[in-house]
Amino acid sequence: MDPWLDCSTSFVQVVAHPRNMVLILHMGTPKKSEYAAFEDKVKHTVYIDNLSPHVTESVLRTALDQFGTVVNIQFIPNYIVPGNIPNCALIEMETTKQAISVVSTLAQYPFMMSGMPRPVRARHAEAEMFDDRPIKPGRKIQCRWLNPDDPDFEIAKKLKHLCQKHSAEAAFLLKQQQQKEEELAKQQQESLKQNYKKYEMIDGLLADGTARRLARSYDMSLRDD
Repeated sequence: MDPWLDCSTSFVQVVAHPRNMVLILHMGTPKKSEYAAFEDKVKHTVYIDNLSPHVTESVLRTALDQFGTVVNIQFIPNYIVPGNIPNCALIEMETTKQAISVVSTLAQYPFMMSGMPRPVRARHAEAEMFDDRPIKPGRKIQCRWLNPDDPDFEIAKKLKHLCQKHSAEAAFLLKQQQQKEEELAKQQQESLKQNYKKYEMIDGLLADGTARRLARSYDMSLRDD
């Protein structure tokens, strides 16, 4: 069998070895103009994390429209927690200047979204954050199967266990975060109800003249504004 398999613009070479198998994937070279356009896109894209699981695309768009035109929003799934719930996103702004404004403002002032107990964070996006990025010219991917007697086998095994531990910790933290957000949302709702009752009471006192009578009784000045 010919070791080279033509897959449209990509080529796959399978190299046999007595102890393992090596796969060398050469994904082809894209046009320079295509990669240059992608690099320009990265320059006016902002990476935002610490997002609440309740934040939607419309919430993000509304929150960031004040900085300029939001061209595109791409949530980044968190694959180490159940449900792949994202807590970060890539926000493409219309210009690099608008992206800089988002990063600068969010670095100086707390920016809350959807009842999140802590403010979101923003920084400039990087090419590696995009799962749909074009292949970098000249890039090669090498994959190697490990046998149990391979020196790197134990290292890979430890990395696997570390990922499982990280996944369990992330799931626990996500649960705690959701509970805190629910508690904060209830507190905010209760505060809103109480403040609205106070507003209604004051509005009623002004409307029926009680406030003016009290002002005359205590020799106080009551302004209409």
